[in-house]
Amino acid sequence: MPYNSITDRSKVGGLIPMEYSNEFINAIAEQSAVLSMGRRLMDMNRYQKTMPVLSALATAYFVNGETGLKQTTDLEWTDEVVTAEEIACIVPVPESTLRDTNVNLWEQIRPELITAMGVVIDNAALYDTNKPTTWATGIVPGAVAAGNNVALGTGADIYDDIMSENGTLTLVEQDGFPVTGHIASLDMKGRLRGLRDSDGQPIFTQNMQAANQYFLDGMPLTFPMNGSASTSYPLISGDWRNFAFSMRQDMEWKVATEAVIQDQAGNIVYNLFQQDMVALRVTMRLGTALPNPINRINTSSTTRFPFAVLTN
Repeated sequence: MPYNSITDRSKVGGLIPMEYSNEFINAIAEQSAVLSMGRRLMDMNRYQKTMPVLSALATAYFVNGETGLKQTTDLEWTDEVVTAEEIACIVPVPESTLRDTNVNLWEQIRPELITAMGVVIDNAALYDTNKPTTWATGIVPGAVAAGNNVALGTGADIYDDIMSENGTLTLVEQDGFPVTGHIASLDMKGRLRGLRDSDGQPIFTQNMQAANQYFLDGMPLTFPMNGSASTSYPLISGDWRNFAFSMRQDMEWKVATEAVIQDQAGNIVYNLFQQDMVALRVTMRLGTALPNPINRINTSSTTRFPFAVLTN
């Protein structure tokens, strides 16, 4: 008698239809830098959904005289598929440790797990690090592939590298997208604080006693504190409406006391019941998309991208 039979997705694919959404980009989420900057689609009721992306533009024509024939045009959309992938983590703890600590250990563990989930999402979405194959290409690799990158020191100063006609913001705008926000590594704070105008006055620090409000060209500048920001790419700027995500399952927590934890080879690493241990498990499922809709400024999908990066 088999012990490995399973009715998995491959056997019920016809019973799990793809969910179609008319919602392009909406709302705001939490837990990570990219989710707080990006746009949230309606939550998924299935493991996949599609997002229509404009891929062909309409054309209008002059009519030749009073009796001339009016010509036709068409528009075209392609489907960007958003696939939910699972993120999970298990924390096993000996029961004796729980009894001997003088703090609520679970309350200390939960925030760390939430942060860890945010780091996984940010690293995958920004740099392709451990990215599921069904997720969109990372923002940084996509920007570099499109030629939307500027090396620090290319211009006269950092201000020039970012704000000039050859800066990162201009690269996004030349592709037909507005820059709606920025993500920067923490070391960029010091660099920006050091920027001065022609009279030697600090550009970003107007009051030594008040907290700085960081904006670039009027758009908010975020410094992730979860460690996902990379000093190799100290500034990522772009149209964050074009980073979309959808939640299939919000964070769910489960405490187990009678289970085993195995490695990929099937070896039992922990037997919770036999070793007097408990384990906290957290899971969530979400999918991302990075549409690159055609526009009248740049109609080439190979050179068009809604983000640009400053490289170190």
